[in-house]
Amino acid sequence: MTQALRPNTAGSLFATDGKVRPLQDTLMAVTLVLGLLSFITSFFHGLHLLTSWTGLLGIVVGAYGQWISETTRERTGLILGLGASGVGFLIGMAHGGLFGGLIG
Repeated sequence: MTQALRPNTAGSLFATDGKVRPLQDTLMAVTLVLGLLSFITSFFHGLHLLTSWTGLLGIVVGAYGQWISETTRERTGLILGLGASGVGFLIGMAHGGLFGGLIG
């Protein structure tokens, strides 16, 4: 009869187990912010340094977050941030790269 007292979150996309995980939540938020920044700045050709570096940092932070994540909610946010970071990183690399104009 104890199952009648538990909420049914098995079907929810953002299912959580009710525990607080500040490190995973912080990594998810940082990945989303870096991905969004990288994606938005990729539309401006002159910002390729910012675009490529924030994209690379977003990929690294997101990959570590994926490695230690435990719930679907965390993984969903991380995948969205990783995708945006990846797109921004690749467009930033096409526009001039990580060191475009500074070295060489």
